[in-house]
Amino acid sequence: MYFFLVLLILGVIPSICKGQHENTCNVVPKDIYIEVRSDIDVVCQTSCVHDKIFWTLNNRAIDKSLSKTINSSHTILSLRNFTHQSATLLCRSENTQQVLGGTTIGTYSKPSNISCFLHKKDQTTEGSPDQITCKWEHQFNSSKKINYVLNASSSVLTKQPTFEICKSSSTNCTNIINLKWFDHNITVRAKIDEWEVDSDPFTFNPDHILKMIPPQLKGTNVSDDLLVEWRRAHLSKWCRCQVKYSKAINERTSEEEWVLNKTLNKNEHLKVTIEKVESCSNYTFSVRCALDKAPWSDWSQKTVLTTKLNKRDVKLRLWRKIAELEKNGVRKVHAMWTEIPSTCQDTFTYTIKQTPYKELMMGVNYTDTLCGKSTCDVDVSQDAHRIYLTVQNKALLEFMDSVYVPAIGESLPQVTDIQTSTLEGVILVSWKAPIQPVSGYMIDWTHNGNQYQWKESNDTNTTLSNLLDKTPYNITVTPLFDDKTGHGTQALQICSRVAAPGNVTIRVKANDKSALVSWHVKSQEACSGVAVNYTVFYRTQDGGPQLNVTVDGTEWVISLKDLNPDTQYSVYVKATALTGTTKSSENSFKTKRFGPGIITAVSVCGSIIILLVLSVGLCCAVQWKKFREKPVPNPGNSSVTLWPASSRQEGMCPFQPFSNPTESLCDRVYTEETLRMSISPLATGCNGNLMSDQTDEYVDPGTVPAPDEQNEDLVNHAETQHLSSPDDSTALLPSETSPYRSQTSVESPVSKPNNHCKHVPVKQPENTALVMVYVTLDMFEQGQGR
Repeated sequence: MYFFLVLLILGVIPSICKGQHENTCNVVPKDIYIEVRSDIDVVCQTSCVHDKIFWTLNNRAIDKSLSKTINSSHTILSLRNFTHQSATLLCRSENTQQVLGGTTIGTYSKPSNISCFLHKKDQTTEGSPDQITCKWEHQFNSSKKINYVLNASSSVLTKQPTFEICKSSSTNCTNIINLKWFDHNITVRAKIDEWEVDSDPFTFNPDHILKMIPPQLKGTNVSDDLLVEWRRAHLSKWCRCQVKYSKAINERTSEEEWVLNKTLNKNEHLKVTIEKVESCSNYTFSVRCALDKAPWSDWSQKTVLTTKLNKRDVKLRLWRKIAELEKNGVRKVHAMWTEIPSTCQDTFTYTIKQTPYKELMMGVNYTDTLCGKSTCDVDVSQDAHRIYLTVQNKALLEFMDSVYVPAIGESLPQVTDIQTSTLEGVILVSWKAPIQPVSGYMIDWTHNGNQYQWKESNDTNTTLSNLLDKTPYNITVTPLFDDKTGHGTQALQICSRVAAPGNVTIRVKANDKSALVSWHVKSQEACSGVAVNYTVFYRTQDGGPQLNVTVDGTEWVISLKDLNPDTQYSVYVKATALTGTTKSSENSFKTKRFGPGIITAVSVCGSIIILLVLSVGLCCAVQWKKFREKPVPNPGNSSVTLWPASSRQEGMCPFQPFSNPTESLCDRVYTEETLRMSISPLATGCNGNLMSDQTDEYVDPGTVPAPDEQNEDLVNHAETQHLSSPDDSTALLPSETSPYRSQTSVESPVSKPNNHCKHVPVKQPENTALVMVYVTLDMFEQGQGR
């Protein structure tokens, strides 16, 4: 009975499951993590479609050969050596591209490269290790925090198979340990919520991971060397050590370090001698040691030692500079040498003795001169001398050197054709050797004539370094012989480095459409470079494009063309040399609204108008002055008379004979008194015409021309005023208050006939009546006559 029940269950349950899933599509397993480079199989259930399927990994199709169809509803994908950190796997319908299901696959890795060392917590005393420190590597890019556990396999003395040493969230861990508790196997476990993995076991030998404490050193000076000593505790074990030392310069360690390796056998202490150290110098040194195959200990604390003065290191390098011969026949010699380092804690005395070369051969001694530490000035004559320098200390350690001073006019060789050049702050010097063989050359140089540097060379070229930047130097080369020196040859002054051109100052003179830009370069340094060209940059201040023009280095002025009138501009000049560039400060200028031509034309026209106005004004002033100064007649001095007119007069004789040749008829004025005294009838003219038909005109006696000209002029300039009627004449008669004299209208008397009279025929209108005429003769006051 139970057998049939089992068969029923096995038959019905699959049928039920099949009915439930026959329309289901899915991918299993879901959202899994696997170890990197491992394999995995993924199943796609395709009950919902009756179609072929394909796989995509991160939206890229997977090779169909990796997929295998089990039946009509299940397909298995096999992924081998999976290395993706995180990937999305999708199952899709081949015809409709429909996603039937998907999953995500993440990877993780084991902790690796585990390293541990045993050490003492107290690094100052020897003893058995009481701590263990381990570190490892783990490649996993995750934002989640990973927890690490350092485990050790237990020894036979413990009941548990493993025990925990320490926990950490980083890739290192330190904790106290007892070596008796485990059998020297260590693993690291990495764990997050989604996965957990253990590293491969790390097996070690305690002697191979034992880290020694730093050595406690003792350093001493031994003659010219340094002795480093260390007494170790583990005498029964083989040991290796390293000694690191360097020279200390100005309270800091030099960049160059030296390391000495020393192997210590069993029962051997450390003892290292450091040779070839400089005299009176400070050296720092430290040591580290390690057992065989064990990690290095930490470096010991640095120890500083000062070396003693070593005689083999003392090089005085005595040299001299000879001044010109003075009037008293004495030459100044400036002796100089290399000072013994001040770090040498000793007292030294320096003495100079100058001996003439001839007397030196005869063994004559001279008194010593006590000098300073590095220089001394002595006097010598015109003859050749040898100068001796002696240096002594309290321990009677003595150093000596000497140099030769040639005589005036002594025939000695010297170098020729000195060439100098500079490159990146270093001066290169070369010269031509003399014909005579030499033992070497002494090169000295100075930048101020007081402080000298010198060096010896065996070649005909050398380099001078450690120079002041952008500073001119004077260089002298002197050949050396066995016991003498030749004459020095000085090169042309040269700069250690040529600087950029000096400061550039500019001036601008603007017109309407052009501007004249000039500049001046003022060198602030003695080694300023010479400008190769100048570039003028200019632009409008409203943000216009920047323009430029370049001129040769020999020009200091340029005219900028095609500028906009009444516009603000900015301009600066850049001086370019082979050694750099210098830019002036930016200047602003504004072009004029009008050009100089328009201003000149307006000025000329304005000047002309002003001159015309002044001329017209001057003329008006002159005329007004003349008008104001013109005499005004006085009516009180005038007379009135009537001149009758003839109806038909064929001729007129304007002048009558008179006794005074300068007096004419026109000069006469007949007053009332004159008319009363006259009893003669009206006279006739030259042709028997009445004188009443003639008109007299006043003529200035002083200006009477010749008779013929006089008659013609009198006819042309006769001024006669005719009144229109007798009524008008009577209206002009004087009254009691009138300034005119009491006058009446009478006819003019007849003048005497004149045979020389010229007749001027004048056509007279008929029935002409007598008229009254004012004749303004003798009307001016006394003294105002014309």
